[in-house]
Amino acid sequence: MSVQLAPDTEGRWAFPAMITGSACLAFGPLLVRLADVGPMASAFWRMALAAPLLLLLARVVGGQASTRLPGARILWLAGLAFAADLAMWHLGILRTTLANSTLLANAATFLLPLYGLVALGQRLGRLQVLALGVAAAGMALLLGRSAELSPQHLAGDLLCLAAAVFYTVYLVAIEKVRGAVDALPALALATFAGALCLAPIAVTGSFWPQDWTPILGLAIGSQVIGQGLIVYAVRHLSPLVIGLSLLVQPAISAAVGAIRFGEILGPWELSGAALVVAALLIARLPQRG
Repeated sequence: MSVQLAPDTEGRWAFPAMITGSACLAFGPLLVRLADVGPMASAFWRMALAAPLLLLLARVVGGQASTRLPGARILWLAGLAFAADLAMWHLGILRTTLANSTLLANAATFLLPLYGLVALGQRLGRLQVLALGVAAAGMALLLGRSAELSPQHLAGDLLCLAAAVFYTVYLVAIEKVRGAVDALPALALATFAGALCLAPIAVTGSFWPQDWTPILGLAIGSQVIGQGLIVYAVRHLSPLVIGLSLLVQPAISAAVGAIRFGEILGPWELSGAALVVAALLIARLPQRG
């Protein structure tokens, strides 16, 4: 018998879960670069290895997925969108800087509030507009020297921006189905669908890894833990807070780049990271009216 948390207790952990999940995802670009397989293969293995673990966790937790066809269709859409997101992102990671790949792929930070404004009819308060402005300033500063747009990195930058569009579709689809499907079953089914979509493309390149460590890091750290926490959190948070929480990733990636690749953070980059944190805090302030 599974133990269900009360709604208020469950929602209380949504924001820290979102931040932790985003932090786990921040190490994805490094693992993609360290993998000894093609970008499509690393995306496939991330999904294929994570799917059975997520299904097992879903069974242990006791979440039951709905068998209604509309929910199944949305999950397939989520899986397809996530597969396209990973395909575009993994290609982009190898064609642009580490900072650019993370920063541009997280353009969902601004696409999600736009979705809330246009599709859901939500109105942004002054604090929310301020949070978006502070976040934009932080992102610009985090670009720094290593993330500048250039013809050399243009293809990778465009791929990462395309990944952000597909990731926004994935998050919206997951949020839509969460009323009928619990978090872990939803993520497990979407992951399984994404692996099926990626398989025909993955086998055309370098497919079998010699070193499984980066692949397991992507499957367990990024997909099971990172995405698992994010899927749990999206049901309880607004699109703005979800989008701003994703900005944790470029801040951490900048630190990883400094440690692993010698991309030392300057005062502008450190200021950008501070602004990202400030934007997250502003987004959590209570709204008047």
